Amino acid sequence: MTIMTKMFSATAALALTASAAMADPAIIFDLGGKFDKSFNESAFTGAQRWADETGGSFAEVELQSDAQREQALRRFAENGNNPIVMAGFAFATALEEVAADYPDTKFAVIDVNWIDMPNVRGIGFKEEQGSYLVGMAAAMASETDTVSFIGGMDIPLIRKFACGYAQGAKAVNADITVLASMTGTTPAAWNDPVKGSELTLAQKSQGSDVVFAAAGGTGVGVLQTAADNEMLSIGVDSNQNYLHPGQVLTSMLKRVDNAVYEAFTQGAELETGIFNLGVAEGGVGYSRDEFNAELITAEMAEMIDAAGVKISAGDLMVHDYTSDETCPALDF
Repeated sequence: MTIMTKMFSATAALALTASAAMADPAIIFDLGGKFDKSFNESAFTGAQRWADETGGSFAEVELQSDAQREQALRRFAENGNNPIVMAGFAFATALEEVAADYPDTKFAVIDVNWIDMPNVRGIGFKEEQGSYLVGMAAAMASETDTVSFIGGMDIPLIRKFACGYAQGAKAVNADITVLASMTGTTPAAWNDPVKGSELTLAQKSQGSDVVFAAAGGTGVGVLQTAADNEMLSIGVDSNQNYLHPGQVLTSMLKRVDNAVYEAFTQGAELETGIFNLGVAEGGVGYSRDEFNAELITAEMAEMIDAAGVKISAGDLMVHDYTSDETCPALDF
């Protein structure tokens, strides 16, 4: 079986778009909006699945600036929403301030696995493992022996994706060239499809024929440009194969949707602590569906799935860039 496959002015009050009834869960989306076709949208999908299945309702808000993070958290906590889920590592500082003031409210934060507080669930992912699998796919599909990566904001988390991708590609072809570029160093890098397009064209000029984007909304520009210029692309977080059928090789699935769904399902009784989700836990993987059926052959899938089994069993270790900020397969 295939591996399973983140407007209002600064002076305006937060507009909560759902009922603020006591104990309704709430979710705060990161910059880029809930329909970014990537990280935030995956989080929204999990929340909506919970609502559809239970008939429940949830509060939500889309941020327009970093300054609104603490305001949103406090507003939801004051309204009695429980639990409150945050989509993204950038909530860490605000969360530490707010969670201490509302000890009876449960909080869950995605991509933060270092906050140890009694009312906080920190959810991390082993992105390097899923990226390894799609790196294998890239190397098997490449006809130029050059593949590439485009990240959003240049932070250790995104280098973690790039490093896993390079390891997977080189496991298939030790001589393959892996190019890597980052969109920027500020949060604006998550929502700059024009820059994503420019980087894609630059990598194509260097010989890349497969590009993996881990860049939030910026990745939409990467996938579009790849499709327009006879390159294969690899999506991220949610299954993006449908965006350009037959031209998106696969997507590295980061099951943010499952993390949100589970938090909403547990509700006010949310189990807190640190959770790290990899291939074995169904937290990361790659996608196969009708949109890439002709791109991922049975032979390719067999090799990738076999690697997934080894990763799950602990027989194949994928180096985590964030463990020591080095990458054996890629020079940053």
